[in-house]
Amino acid sequence: MRRTPPILAALGLLAAVVCAPAAQAATGIAAAHGYAPGHIVVKLDGERRGRTLPLPAGAGVHETTAALRANPEVAYAVPDYVATASADPFVPPDDSGTLSHGAEAASAAGDWAFKQWNFLAPEAEGGLRLPTSVGGIDAVGAWRNLDEIGRPGALGITVAVLDTGIAYRNDGSRFQRSPDFAANQFAPGYDFVDHDRLPLDENGHGTHVAGTIGEETGNGIGLTGIAYNAKLMPVRVLDAHGRGRASDIAKGIRFAVRHGAQVINMSFNFGCGKKVPEVDEALREAYEQGVVAIASAGNLGSETCVSEPATGPRVIAVGGSTEGGCLGSYSLSGPEIDLLAPGGGRPSSNCASISSRPIYQVTLRRGSTKDFAIPGDYVGTSMAAAHASGVAAMVLAADSYGGPRIYPESEQGAKDRVISLTRWLRRTARDLGLPRVEQGAGLIDAAAATAPRRYLGATG
Repeated sequence: MRRTPPILAALGLLAAVVCAPAAQAATGIAAAHGYAPGHIVVKLDGERRGRTLPLPAGAGVHETTAALRANPEVAYAVPDYVATASADPFVPPDDSGTLSHGAEAASAAGDWAFKQWNFLAPEAEGGLRLPTSVGGIDAVGAWRNLDEIGRPGALGITVAVLDTGIAYRNDGSRFQRSPDFAANQFAPGYDFVDHDRLPLDENGHGTHVAGTIGEETGNGIGLTGIAYNAKLMPVRVLDAHGRGRASDIAKGIRFAVRHGAQVINMSFNFGCGKKVPEVDEALREAYEQGVVAIASAGNLGSETCVSEPATGPRVIAVGGSTEGGCLGSYSLSGPEIDLLAPGGGRPSSNCASISSRPIYQVTLRRGSTKDFAIPGDYVGTSMAAAHASGVAAMVLAADSYGGPRIYPESEQGAKDRVISLTRWLRRTARDLGLPRVEQGAGLIDAAAATAPRRYLGATG
């Protein structure tokens, strides 16, 4: 603490000589992939974590951080960068998926399979009368594997959803719980945007992502989720426009770790090439505690390269694939890609399939915080990351990956769990015949990843 006064004094000195650019004088969050005005993130040598510091009146963000970085006692000084949700602008096909009879509309048993191509097996399985999908991850086979060991739907696992919040409870006349979530399937969360304990969704993105991970099944409403018995922990780090500050995201990661999440889903990205050290610090702490962190790779048009947090330490970076088993036209490529998972939408130009349905889930109607639908325009690596998080939860529940048990006794055991699970997801992925920089190890395969290891000839 004794080093804090010199830093504050340095900021005060800069205030006398630096004038803030007009574009940074406004409050709130700057444009997408910009930064939050009014403060910066600084870490001194010897400190464990960075912290946010307010800027003196008239001090500019870039000028101040540049001056502080010249101080040998400063480990880093950076703007509080802004991340954006990784969903791709998409013109939906004729089938919008909208609930035609309102939020309480029920579906017949098995109706989900005619919309959720992403959960189906690529080939017909004996005794099952379900459609198939070349681009499916065979969640059905994984459900069967987990049923056989008494851990249906990833029972006992908690997945933290860092996003725009989730429509997880009613609150007055403004907010309603999604009809396809059960009240008891949520772990306590937090809202780092509004700074309260009600991380309710004001956008729809977070509810859609959470639905893919763990929407309720067997209730006669809407669709289904992958890890449908997992606990979902809503952690709001993105605002109503799908934008969030790095400082809040770092706090959200630490909250999830501290409160028992075993998987963290991050369906957002910072700008290409942005270094976000405070988020990396939090991700490193998650890894040390054995928490599996999964992030969207980013979408062409929103980003220009695979970016943070997908490039963070020990994070599983997920690109997007289509119904036809192709690379999504939006999905960024690079050596950082670990896996593909369904993101829906149009395929890349070199793919023979033209199948381009989106990822369907129950979520908020556009512009509402209490009315629900199954929109047809959710496409992107945000959706892909959600699939990977749901499968990771099932793999942990199945204990099929050969690593340390769910609660390792040592720090090294915790780290080994993350490494082992990542390797297992890659090993069991389905090769789509694409270049390594496009597909990583291939399309995630839920059934193979949750199968008893002896069935796959695995050892140790």
